[in-house]
Amino acid sequence: MPIDWTALVVFVLLFVLVTVLGFVAVHWRRGDLDLLHEWGLAGGRFGTVVTWFLLGGDLYTAYTFVAVPALMFGAGAIGFFAVPYTIMIYPFVFMVFPRLWSVARQNGYITASDFVRGRYGSRWLALAVAITGILATMPYIALQLVGIQVVIAALGIEGAGWLGDLPLIIAFVILAAFTYTSGLRAPAAIAIVKDTLIWIAVIAAVVAIPIQLGGYGKIFAAIPQAKLLLAPGPANALLPYSAYFTLALGSALALFLYPHAMTGVLSASSRGAISRNAALLPAYSFLLALIALLGFMALAVGVDKAPQFADFAKAYPRNFAVPALFISVFPSWFVGVAFAAIAIGALVPAAIMSIAAANLWTRNIYREFINPTCTPAEEAKMAKVVSLVVKFGALVFIVAIPLQYAINLQLLGGMWIIQTLPAVIIGLYTRWFHERALLLGWLVGIAAATGLAAMQGFTPMTAVPIAGYVLPSYTALVTLVLNFAVAIVLTPIFNAAGAARGLDETSLEHYG
Repeated sequence: MPIDWTALVVFVLLFVLVTVLGFVAVHWRRGDLDLLHEWGLAGGRFGTVVTWFLLGGDLYTAYTFVAVPALMFGAGAIGFFAVPYTIMIYPFVFMVFPRLWSVARQNGYITASDFVRGRYGSRWLALAVAITGILATMPYIALQLVGIQVVIAALGIEGAGWLGDLPLIIAFVILAAFTYTSGLRAPAAIAIVKDTLIWIAVIAAVVAIPIQLGGYGKIFAAIPQAKLLLAPGPANALLPYSAYFTLALGSALALFLYPHAMTGVLSASSRGAISRNAALLPAYSFLLALIALLGFMALAVGVDKAPQFADFAKAYPRNFAVPALFISVFPSWFVGVAFAAIAIGALVPAAIMSIAAANLWTRNIYREFINPTCTPAEEAKMAKVVSLVVKFGALVFIVAIPLQYAINLQLLGGMWIIQTLPAVIIGLYTRWFHERALLLGWLVGIAAATGLAAMQGFTPMTAVPIAGYVLPSYTALVTLVLNFAVAIVLTPIFNAAGAARGLDETSLEHYG
């Protein structure tokens, strides 16, 4: 594709703007960045509005902007599962996460593993949660690069080998620099710009494109019937649409267990800020529904049949749909705005994810097992360095490994991180489970999820046999049930055997 200079100039100008903002953010609500709490959680000073932008920027990523409509474009209505799952999650957040915030604030916890360590007195269970969080986050960071890769290619900047990846490398060097200097304050500040640009781009698309095509009726009329409706599943399916609703439910349960979501929650200034955000964040679900419809709009416009996008589509199957749609419909200057929104939408979550992974490594592995006597300044410095390692590891990951393998590993992310739910979420309400039973349940869940995914070509679904029928289900949910079953069975066994239990350092009043 030829270089679109107008779009490129607008893109670069907006990218420069957020770069400057990322470095200036070091002075915003200034704190001692030689303390991990200040660098990694911004001192827990973010109110309702900033937390709203931070969590929105954290959870609704560039890959979401590209991949959800791409799934609608390629597979049809199944891609809409992302909308109900983001609706289901917020009542869960409203009920659970103010409680987590309270106990974390009372005890100085920075990560979910900190809470598990304090609640169960088990450094090994805390280590399991930390390792799971880091593993689940790494490919997620790498896949933020997909959004940047796609829009850079759509702008016409292409090349072979390292030359082709140079713009991507520059973007992540910038990300690494302002994250190192400003910590969580940088992505929080940039999230405000990112969300504003995405709202502008999406609203413009859902208004202008239907007008151009003659209305939504004509858009839906142009979509093949097979893509408009959910497939009922195999003939012997116990429930016809179980794949859809288990995918939505499992994704909802996993979402806020990711370390970057935890970091966003724990950076809030009060319980009320979290509760209010649980009520306000469904606005992003509305936005996500509009984003999903872009996949159908791309089909209606016919980007899959346009010869100018043939090479682009070959390089980025399905993921080319949204950039091609904007190029087909909008003037170059607005294409630059939309593409900048996608690229900046990669920087914000990638920064938060790298900070969250660094917090886990530093607090729950380095300080717990490697250097227990480290000073607060050494702890913060270690986190900053690890945040660089994580980002550049993700960069090498996406540049050196074929994209399909990165995506396959990302599918494991949800299956892995959901295995921490019994220890983290149930632990907020009861300590009935024995920590050894939880650790073995986690191990069985992780092994089963990884094994099932590998046996099925890393697809996220499993057909569970039940009395001659099958129940197509999201593998994460199936293995979570197995995890719980192991923990439930083994807890009374460990108790009867007199297995020692760790000391709970939390108190009832800590939970608010």
